[in-house]
Amino acid sequence: MTLKTFLFDLGNVLLYFSHEKMCEQVGALCGKSGAEIRELMLQNQKILDIDRGTLSNDEMQAWLEAETATTFDREELLIALSDIFVPNTPLIALLDELKSRGFRLVLLSNTNAFHIEFVRRNFDVLEKFDHLTLSFEVGAVKPDAAIYQAACRAIDCAPEECFYTDDIPEYVEAARGHGLSAGVFTSTESFVHQVKEHGPDLSDLL
Repeated sequence: MTLKTFLFDLGNVLLYFSHEKMCEQVGALCGKSGAEIRELMLQNQKILDIDRGTLSNDEMQAWLEAETATTFDREELLIALSDIFVPNTPLIALLDELKSRGFRLVLLSNTNAFHIEFVRRNFDVLEKFDHLTLSFEVGAVKPDAAIYQAACRAIDCAPEECFYTDDIPEYVEAARGHGLSAGVFTSTESFVHQVKEHGPDLSDLL
């Protein structure tokens, strides 16, 4: 078996992020504490509605405005929700090398239109991929079967010829259930070691 495609998660793999920072920033716009915004958006799983695409950006803003009795400027809200990312520079640097060696690159991410707009504006990581499988476009979030099925259509090879890395073990196990080779991401070094077990030796890239 020869690997042909790499499938990457985005959050806390290619870009580290902080929900705490997001909640604090949104709270600062509406006079709420970070804990209150966390309960509003995360503890009741509202964030999953926007990640699934069942809420548009306009609908999400309207819901937040109603819940917080605040009128948000769209750009300020975009930044508050999305200025939460820090690039994992060593891993992002590997993407160009993988492309130069002929591998197909596909992104598989639970994310939303606010975050993707911000990432496109501020980082060049998305442009490195051949295809983006994004939860809000697919209408499903990991570990739902539908998002893995969409990713398997995008990889352009047999599932076992694709290596997937994600920081959440549950999502890695779900990927394996769809036939994908997969490993839990903890560091760039561990990723390279996991890939070597499947064939390609990328240690010269570290």
